[in-house]
Amino acid sequence: MKYKNILQIDDDYDDCDFFSEALEEVSNAAYTAIHNPIQALQQLINQEIRPDLIFLDINMPIMTGIELLAEIKKKENISHIPIIIFSTSITTEIKNQIKLLGAIDYYIKPNDFSSLKNLIRSLI
Repeated sequence: MKYKNILQIDDDYDDCDFFSEALEEVSNAAYTAIHNPIQALQQLINQEIRPDLIFLDINMPIMTGIELLAEIKKKENISHIPIIIFSTSITTEIKNQIKLLGAIDYYIKPNDFSSLKNLIRSLI
């Protein structure tokens, strides 16, 4: 297992619960969900949380995932953390933008539990 501390930044509580349940079945990695992107950024900067990998949603209020990705990559003490965009829809324009900003990859959120488990297993 490459990653032991997983952070998911997503405003959708149900999506986070679904992800957490799937992660639990395939890994013993520690999991944290933060639903407010600004709070997540502050906790990362202050090193209150130290994830090995971040799963980041794009469509969030207050600050989008793209804006958050850009902010994380500007901060020297957290810019090294690998970030996977994990969203319900990803356009070609967004794919190009997130690669330029430094995301390591992007995935559409699977709708079924088995597919989600398989995806998580392959990534971590």
